[in-house]
Amino acid sequence: MNLDSSTLDNTSTRTQYLRVILMGVAAFIVNTTEFVPVGLLSSIANDFHISPAHAGWMLTVYAWIVALMSLPLMLLTGKMNRKTLLLCSFALFVISHALSVVAWSFEVLLVSRIGIALAHAVFWSITASIAIRVAPWGKKNLALSILATGTGLAMVLGVPLGRLIGESLGWRTTFAVIGVASLGITIALMRLLPSLPSLFSGTLSKVSELMKNPVLIFLYFFIFLVFTAHYTAYSYIEPFLANVGDNSAGFTTLILLLFGGAGILGSVIFGYFGERANAQLIVASTLIVTASTALLYSAAHDSTFMVLVILFWGAALMTVTLSAQVRVFNVDANASDIIMSLFSGIINLGIGAGALIGNQVIQLVNIQSVGAAGAFFGAAAFIVIVYILRHITSLTQAEKNLKQ
Repeated sequence: MNLDSSTLDNTSTRTQYLRVILMGVAAFIVNTTEFVPVGLLSSIANDFHISPAHAGWMLTVYAWIVALMSLPLMLLTGKMNRKTLLLCSFALFVISHALSVVAWSFEVLLVSRIGIALAHAVFWSITASIAIRVAPWGKKNLALSILATGTGLAMVLGVPLGRLIGESLGWRTTFAVIGVASLGITIALMRLLPSLPSLFSGTLSKVSELMKNPVLIFLYFFIFLVFTAHYTAYSYIEPFLANVGDNSAGFTTLILLLFGGAGILGSVIFGYFGERANAQLIVASTLIVTASTALLYSAAHDSTFMVLVILFWGAALMTVTLSAQVRVFNVDANASDIIMSLFSGIINLGIGAGALIGNQVIQLVNIQSVGAAGAFFGAAAFIVIVYILRHITSLTQAEKNLKQ
């Protein structure tokens, strides 16, 4: 029988709670560094004498590295002690941020982001299981909720704060602060976490089995389209607000803050309706994300309208993500580690695709059209989710037939 390390590790409940909180802080830092370039694209572009669209490659490269490497790294490091693996990933995280700070060209900055992305891929493959194992007995849901809070606060506080630091002291200072904070967390985790032998039992054959499940495949395709729609527009929200709406730097920071805060509101909405009305919530949220991107250009010159669009957009993105996560998780509870690793990978695949598509729209059409391009993929996501909900019984039966 497998016991949580919290029962095996003779420590106080206070220390166990502290371990979980540290994991939440780690999640905050990792998610902040992924999304903080969204608020600093113009500053980075100006420093390297490139366009904001070209600077957007750092979003695409980062996201696609996470998407492509999450599952392979999880399988390759499956037998490694989880504490050792976590500390190694954070060591790479810190070193890569140091390289970001001294990057003498945009290409070097991209290399540093690849290192951070590899650490990110490992972190999110193991962080949930670690948080659960080090939590006090019976506090599994609390541990997961602290991780989710850390992730949400990255959007609410991390990204706007990173932008404020970057605007005041330079974008390199933002990455320096993240690197120093990461070093502090690494030392704290090294001192406080117990040894965590691997309990991972996933195999390539299980991955192959999951990939034959039509419900899972359609849900993954849906979440890919949603995040492609979102990041086609949102990746370039900072130069969009400055160049199209002629808004101040302070207003852009406010918009980033409101978007993150709306995400927390979305998680509260999900808490009330996520189980009892999951289908209605996921459909409505997809429509709102699509409408928000479509209305982006119309709202550019009206600050009140833009605030409303951002609030609905942020809340809807969170609810659609959580609703899809629940559906994906329920496909096969015995393969949750692999399913969630793939889910994270698919999200990052969508992030990278959206940033790249937005880049091409800006280059080939204009920056005013990124919202319309995002809406196109949002409409496709809406069609896919309606198809899934209408045919889920037949899709499930098809999956059963494949197993027979």
